[in-house]
Amino acid sequence: MFFYELHEGDDEVYSDVLVVSESEWEPQEFFELVQRVRHDVQHGYEQDTLAEAIALVLERDYGFIYVSDDRLAAAVNVSKEDADNFLAELDADLDDDDDDDDDDEKDGFKDEYRTMLADFDPDLGRPN
Repeated sequence: MFFYELHEGDDEVYSDVLVVSESEWEPQEFFELVQRVRHDVQHGYEQDTLAEAIALVLERDYGFIYVSDDRLAAAVNVSKEDADNFLAELDADLDDDDDDDDDDEKDGFKDEYRTMLADFDPDLGRPN
């Protein structure tokens, strides 16, 4: 198995995804493949990030495995402190615990958390 990573973002806000292939790709060859896929999907994708959209195409069309959170079998929080070590809940576990699906969506949007970083100049009184 060979592992490849896609990064997206800058120094402050970023996202990355892992894809796995049974075949070894030369780094330049993998880069060129990603660029072709990026060119095809960059103007319209439904995923949260461009990296996720590219990973899904690599999985669908090129035999890669996209290592997404949906595929996790377990997650463990680790720490030097004993009390901070525990089996963490997976997103899928959280979805299964919801008995009332009517509360999951408000105004047509699923309750999820996203982060946005914005510069604010108090002298201007508005975001930059």
